[in-house]
Amino acid sequence: MNFRDLIDTLQDSIFTWNYFTDFEKVKLNVKKVEIELNILNYLIGKEDIENEFIQLVEKYPNIRKALPLLIAVRKNKLNETPIITNIDTLIPENKKYIFYDEFKENTKKELLIFFKESGLKDILENKHIKNLVDYCFGVEVGFDTNTRKNRTGDIMESLVSKFLDEFCNEHSNFSFIEQATQKRIKEYFNYDVKTDKNRRRFDFALYDTKNKKLYLIEVNYYGSQGSKLKATAGEYQYLNDFVKSQNIEFIWVTDGKGWLTALNPLEETFNHNDYVINLEMIKNGILDSICLK
Repeated sequence: MNFRDLIDTLQDSIFTWNYFTDFEKVKLNVKKVEIELNILNYLIGKEDIENEFIQLVEKYPNIRKALPLLIAVRKNKLNETPIITNIDTLIPENKKYIFYDEFKENTKKELLIFFKESGLKDILENKHIKNLVDYCFGVEVGFDTNTRKNRTGDIMESLVSKFLDEFCNEHSNFSFIEQATQKRIKEYFNYDVKTDKNRRRFDFALYDTKNKKLYLIEVNYYGSQGSKLKATAGEYQYLNDFVKSQNIEFIWVTDGKGWLTALNPLEETFNHNDYVINLEMIKNGILDSICLK
């Protein structure tokens, strides 16, 4: 195996259709506030909407928790983002309490400011929205697009898991676990592993029960260039050395055309480590060459 074999077989894409939107998660998030949203539907088209809004909140204070979603804001974002409510002072204040804390007299005033200045009053009063449940379904879809980067890692792990499963089915003395922490490796394989950090978690641990041999595997995918590619390659050189010092094999499975923008650090790590491979190589049976020699 040479470096050219690696870069010539990098994948253009690993994305499946469910990469784009996780509708199960969207449905679950909307379900959490569906009752509150249906109560808020009462406000759509009301003439005296400010009074109607305050009366509704007084009667059903729990509906406040659904209000941030209407302006596409998560609770944790409210914690991080103080709001300027007075343009003259330009002093930002944390207003999270008006949605989640005990309902008090002053809460009504602050909620009314939010209702008007966020634009919700106009949207509901003038019937720009017909149903808040449907509207928030769309908001959640928008939120979900921001998590696509995380799903790239999940898809890569899923693909490698499939190949490992096939390998272990063919070779009964091998088994593997995902999300392999020091504790889980000990529980499943009775194998002691030293870690360089308390929360170190390898994507996979593959164990040969016949030869008492452990393989620790990390996987990632880079579809586009990024500033951290060089640092990533360096990190896996260090991890390789740390693992090998314990007589454990380290396998780095990486893929994606993003590496074409950082060939030098990738080649350095390829030459330094014992095993830097990609999906095409696994598909073509390279695990046999690594683990059955």
